[in-house]
Amino acid sequence: MSKIIATAAIRGAHQIVNAAEERWKKAVDTHGLKAEVAFPETAYFLPITYGLLGMPIKTLGEMEKVFSICHNLLPEPVSEGIHLPYLGPVLDAGMATLFAEEMVEAINYLEEPDFYVTDEEAPEGKMWLGAASDIILRKRGIEFVDGTAPGFAAIVGAAPNEEVALSMAQELQQRNLYVFMCASHQNITFAEQLKKAHMQLGWPVRLVPFGPDISQAVFALGFAVRAAMSFGGIQPGEYRKILIYNKDRIFAFVLALGEVTDQWYANAAGAINFGFPTIADSNIPQILPTGVCTYEHVVSGVPHREIVAKAAEVRGLKVTVSQIPIPVPYGPAFEGERIRKEDLFVEAGGGRSLACEWATSLPLSEVEDGKVEVIGPDLDVLPEGSQISLATVVQVAGREMQEDFEPILERHIHDYLNYINGVMHIGQRDIVWLRISKKAKEKGLILKHLGIVLHAKYHEIFSSIVDKVQVKIYTEESAVKKICDQARIFWTKRDERLQGMTDEEEETFYSCTLCQSFAPTHVCLVTPERTGLCGAFSWLDCRASHRINPKGPNQPVKKGLVIDAHL
Repeated sequence: MSKIIATAAIRGAHQIVNAAEERWKKAVDTHGLKAEVAFPETAYFLPITYGLLGMPIKTLGEMEKVFSICHNLLPEPVSEGIHLPYLGPVLDAGMATLFAEEMVEAINYLEEPDFYVTDEEAPEGKMWLGAASDIILRKRGIEFVDGTAPGFAAIVGAAPNEEVALSMAQELQQRNLYVFMCASHQNITFAEQLKKAHMQLGWPVRLVPFGPDISQAVFALGFAVRAAMSFGGIQPGEYRKILIYNKDRIFAFVLALGEVTDQWYANAAGAINFGFPTIADSNIPQILPTGVCTYEHVVSGVPHREIVAKAAEVRGLKVTVSQIPIPVPYGPAFEGERIRKEDLFVEAGGGRSLACEWATSLPLSEVEDGKVEVIGPDLDVLPEGSQISLATVVQVAGREMQEDFEPILERHIHDYLNYINGVMHIGQRDIVWLRISKKAKEKGLILKHLGIVLHAKYHEIFSSIVDKVQVKIYTEESAVKKICDQARIFWTKRDERLQGMTDEEEETFYSCTLCQSFAPTHVCLVTPERTGLCGAFSWLDCRASHRINPKGPNQPVKKGLVIDAHL
């Protein structure tokens, strides 16, 4: 390991632990040893301390034993005249840093309870979200398990300007990564740069501003610890399992933007314990040999236009970015985007106009693959602020396609349109609400691009059953009404078919393990008369899911012989 980095990291760790202890002593003088401390709305206490040490810290007095551990972990400052193998001491210094900073943040919550916001987004006039609540952990953490979000980028500091910050954030979003932000460079933070560039911040768009100081890095690493305990089934105190889980399962890395201080080095050392490398834009010393991290530990001097790709490479992150020919960014990170009235270019549905979407199957000869038609005016001729009628019809064909698969395909229209930056989509069938922003229109987005997205995603996700996809988008009110009336007939038939089915007449039921990512021992048995406990998957849906993906979460279960006809 670089002696320069070791010197800086250990020196920074001493600074942080000593400053934290002074802060603690002042808090004890003010509030007393019995004053309660916690991160709000979580059962994980101070999560890094709880997860790695197995110690639930509830009061200021209980912090004293953690400071004792920090001092035991802190190595002696590096001697100028002796060169030693520094990896172990630096990793210990990094952990002492994280324990100390977590206690500082707990004291911040005690003394400034209104500084952080506990919701997914900050209201007007507020910025910093602080530690995620358990509700956010359950809602967002599952995405790290099912692959929707392969990991996160912890950004420390700030980009040279707002344009670079915007470009980096969007590239990270397109790779489906969460962006956790803390610390400042030259008195500006990355989050403030994004806000000035009119980017929406918060958990729904995966741009999470934790706070303005380096100590808020513990909120990112604390989230990783909680994910390991919550979704990995690891018990508090099993530090080795938690660290290995994060190295193998959470593809995270640190992006250090700006001058790297001793305290930044100390936090980077803490992150290396988790297998999270640091990639810097400045020319700091590098740690290129592999060891704790999958590949390199510290890579520096990376140009901003290359830094996201380099970070993914160093972390060993394999991300599939759908290359769909539309003029705006695309990916699940944009799913939570809201479009307010002042940002609106065009709107359809939502109780203000008629709108529907319908997926149906046709014979192969009746579908022209890749054909996308807009019947009626498109965005390029509509005035700003228009409220239009809209019907989206996706027609698919395939040798393995069956009528039962149609509802599965139809439900995904919502997901795939919501992934478009500048498009907000809510609902399904004939209770659709779609909004398109002024920015998206200015970049060249038109309604035809919605069809291009659906064509690409259906082929990408449902290639086993879909051979051809064509999309028709109607904007003339009379045509939309006709399509909606026609679709309602099909929807009624679908619903009646399921309602008429009984457990008695079917010989095969289906298991459902979709929720095992967060309930590892749970399995539902879905029958024609009984959905899964979540209520989301019917027997027909499970059967269709199994045929689409035979090795997936829905497996056939033969009913077998009756044990007791009455019960």
